[in-house]
Amino acid sequence: MSVSASPVAVSPQQYVQQKAAASGSSFYYAFLFLPAPRRAAITAFYAFCREVDDVVDEIRDAGVAAAKLAWWRQEVRSAFAGRPSHPVMKALMPLAADFAIEEAHLQAVIEGCQIDLQQSRFLDYAGLAQYCHLVAGVVGEVAANIFGHSDERTVQYAHRLGLAMQLTNIIRDIGDDARRGRIYLPMAELKQFEVTAKEILMRDAPWGYSERFDALMRFQAQRAHALYDEALAVLPEADRRAQKPGLMMANIYRTLLREIEADGFRVLHQRTSLTPLRKLWIAWRTNWLGR
Repeated sequence: MSVSASPVAVSPQQYVQQKAAASGSSFYYAFLFLPAPRRAAITAFYAFCREVDDVVDEIRDAGVAAAKLAWWRQEVRSAFAGRPSHPVMKALMPLAADFAIEEAHLQAVIEGCQIDLQQSRFLDYAGLAQYCHLVAGVVGEVAANIFGHSDERTVQYAHRLGLAMQLTNIIRDIGDDARRGRIYLPMAELKQFEVTAKEILMRDAPWGYSERFDALMRFQAQRAHALYDEALAVLPEADRRAQKPGLMMANIYRTLLREIEADGFRVLHQRTSLTPLRKLWIAWRTNWLGR
């Protein structure tokens, strides 16, 4: 009779590292250039974001997903009361005070994921921007705190940059989201450009491409570009060096947005991405040039 080997236990630090690396996200490439304590903090925080985001993306039963988010709300409360139980929170809590990571930040991210469970459409841009504030602006603020800053204007920069990158995600993922029955583009703007939800949700060729759809997407891309420009304009020179990881992410995401534009916004039937080598090159170049 054979005896199977026991699973190898991993430490909380190993767990969050594996979670971050497995995501393949552009964020991971920026983490590589940070000093060890800051890298540990952003990796743990990013792993938390992935955990709660995966609840919405991977659990198809809305009731089960809601219960899981409620569990995470309680886990965050317990962790900040000194009783973390999940590996992510065990990795994050020893670093939270040093990098101004607050319970309210984590609860805001969960609240954003809760919105995903409760609605699959946004009436107008104001509603979408509030959602983006929770799932991206707050994330940007925490990241800016971890990277280090001496000027409060850097927090404004982080919020604008988070919004720009989230809008880039929305543009990239229109087709994937539609296959889940979701449309993040504001309904008022679909109406403005005479694009119907049915065209966005179309599952089979020839999909919903049209001059109207192209105009709608150019409008979305222009808004994202404007936010990238606003973010970079408000970033104080004194904090630019510390915020290089954020600039790496901005350059990776903006390169992705330009790729989507160059491809004619063919986002309904495919998902445009950059290769890991290209992301690493952009991150290295940003680190070297400082912009």
